[in-house]
Amino acid sequence: MKVDQKVLTKRPLTGQEYLESLRDGREVWIHGEKVEDVTTHPAFRNSARSIARLYDALHDEKTKDILTVQTDTGNGGYTQKFFQFDQSAEDLLKSRNAIAQWAKLTYGQMGRSPDYKAAFLATLGADPDYYAPYQDNARRWYKEAQENNWFFNHAIINPPVDRHKPLEAVSDIFIRAVGETEEGVIVSGAKMVATGSALTNYNFVAHYGAAPIKKEEFALCFIAPMNTPGVKLVSRASYEMNAAVMGSPFDYPLSSRFDENDAVLIFDEALIPWENILIYKDVEKINNFFAETGFLNRFTFHGVTRLAVKLDFVSGLLLKAVKVNGTDQFRGVQVNVGEVLAWKNMFWALSDAMALNPNEGRNGTVLPNLNYGLAYRVFMSEGWPKVKEIIENVVAGSLIVQPSSSLDFKNPELRPFLDKLYRGSNGVESVDKIKLIKLLWDVVGTEYGGRHELYERNYSGNHENIRLENLIVANQNGQAEEFEKFVEECLSDYDLNGWTNDTWINPDDISYFSK
Repeated sequence: MKVDQKVLTKRPLTGQEYLESLRDGREVWIHGEKVEDVTTHPAFRNSARSIARLYDALHDEKTKDILTVQTDTGNGGYTQKFFQFDQSAEDLLKSRNAIAQWAKLTYGQMGRSPDYKAAFLATLGADPDYYAPYQDNARRWYKEAQENNWFFNHAIINPPVDRHKPLEAVSDIFIRAVGETEEGVIVSGAKMVATGSALTNYNFVAHYGAAPIKKEEFALCFIAPMNTPGVKLVSRASYEMNAAVMGSPFDYPLSSRFDENDAVLIFDEALIPWENILIYKDVEKINNFFAETGFLNRFTFHGVTRLAVKLDFVSGLLLKAVKVNGTDQFRGVQVNVGEVLAWKNMFWALSDAMALNPNEGRNGTVLPNLNYGLAYRVFMSEGWPKVKEIIENVVAGSLIVQPSSSLDFKNPELRPFLDKLYRGSNGVESVDKIKLIKLLWDVVGTEYGGRHELYERNYSGNHENIRLENLIVANQNGQAEEFEKFVEECLSDYDLNGWTNDTWINPDDISYFSK
């Protein structure tokens, strides 16, 4: 990294320092070319500036108190609150508010903002000994991440290759150790979905999936700087770049600045120094870290809060859209808008409940309530598609009936027709109506909008795992047994001969069958 570490001892990165930190020789590929500088390339430059805006908010007096807290590392500085472990429900609520404040700056559109990975990084400080014999690495990375608020991505899913085979049989694809030196572990293989990784400082690599790891060389959890030799990112098409080529901010107001480019993360005999290793050759630990470390509690807490902010934004969009269509007084439309508001309120309620009813963490810490987090994972995959369906139903053809681009409004020959044909209800002028409709279309209808639906459905886990893990956790924490005992209480109240509990009166005196 090119940023002067001495400057950062008492405060996190500024936006400009963050952008400078990305100019580190990283290997990012898109459209057959290696990107020289992600901060200037049209596929990434505005999304990078959206992240820089988050960092600047840490230093802005208007938002600093909501976003930051004094560090617990002894450096006398301050940090984004979610980068620090919590010790009370009050701490969790403050962390939640910091998550929400950052999410508002992207209208809930960027799910992998820097505080997303803080969901894991803070657990390194809460229980570093979990990572023995690499506990000192955990302590160091907790301090490093908290003091600077470095932007970490994560890639923990195996690519969709040969999934009909045992995991260890796909050794030419999946992440594994291929050697060791005095300096560290040599790693090869690939992970996905490295969302937003082109704009991050560090890669966090671990394992999550239905198929457990069985061989030691696959049991790896580590951190690698983005510019590590042998690390490559292969990006999908950039919606930001497509928006710039084919339109303007008026036409693509979200995809042009909030595109979190998804990528495949490749390690080609990359050296991971020993000081960056967290788990190595411990099969049991690599298979269980997802839940045991508190990462699952915390990333769902971040996710539900960010989605709630996104639904605040979408609710406002929908309310304005039905007004501009002149349908806001139709009962059927009102019913549908009310359902969107109900989904929004439910996710905010889950966010509140996760903070105010915490689980006990390690070493005197607390974690967001896991049961409510697991519920969010299920309902997020149903909620966003339902909200999208409602928007498409009630806003209907207006989403399609729009001029091709902002250039149409700039043509004096065409403009009078547009002003007449595209005007909105309630005195809304055509350009203002179309500006709103194009924003809503970018939410649900563009390629960017389609990716968001896939993201909300799947980023938290595949559709089976997110349901199955509710049962697994209930069995592990004893709740399933408690629920069955609750039923046994009811069953014990009666038998073939009637009530066994003298609270109630048997029907022998009036029963048709006993006469």
